[in-house]
Amino acid sequence: MDLLVWAAILLVIGLALAVLEVFVPSGGLLGFLSLVAMLSAVAVAFRHGPWSGIGFLGLAVFAVPAGLIFALQWWPKTPMGRRILLPVPSSEEVLPDSDKRRELKSLVGRVGKAKSLMLPSGAIDIDDQTVDAVSEGMAIEAGQWVKVIEVRGTRVVVRRTDERPATTAGDDTLNRSLDSLGLDSFDDPLA
Repeated sequence: MDLLVWAAILLVIGLALAVLEVFVPSGGLLGFLSLVAMLSAVAVAFRHGPWSGIGFLGLAVFAVPAGLIFALQWWPKTPMGRRILLPVPSSEEVLPDSDKRRELKSLVGRVGKAKSLMLPSGAIDIDDQTVDAVSEGMAIEAGQWVKVIEVRGTRVVVRRTDERPATTAGDDTLNRSLDSLGLDSFDDPLA
């Protein structure tokens, strides 16, 4: 075989070993073998002639960084890369945790009443607590029932609903009089 064919084979082997070094933890052994293969390719090319040696040297100088950049961009998509690298955090995960955020998160799924016209933002009343909220898209009239569907950061998102809260102040048994509960009157045993 011609010397240029051997130089090309050694260069390809050197590039493959350099890319493999990114994916396989070898403690630098594959990187060392890659360097030896590429230097051998350049030396064999110089034995063929000075211009082919300079050409292979230039090819190695540009091909190695290009191959490593490609390998490093592809590595996070591999199974090993996904296990080693942390996933990108969502916008919710980077916000600081506070009592206010925990309190707002506890409102998800609860039903309240719009206190003002929501175009799309306004105030709602949930459990005698006024909360600033944003409607999911449609305008909500004051007095309509709303349900909290999600909390984005400190923004409470609501949707109009027909369901009522489990207990309201008017229906609370503890706030009603004894006569309205229908209990029999108690006889005073001492009288």
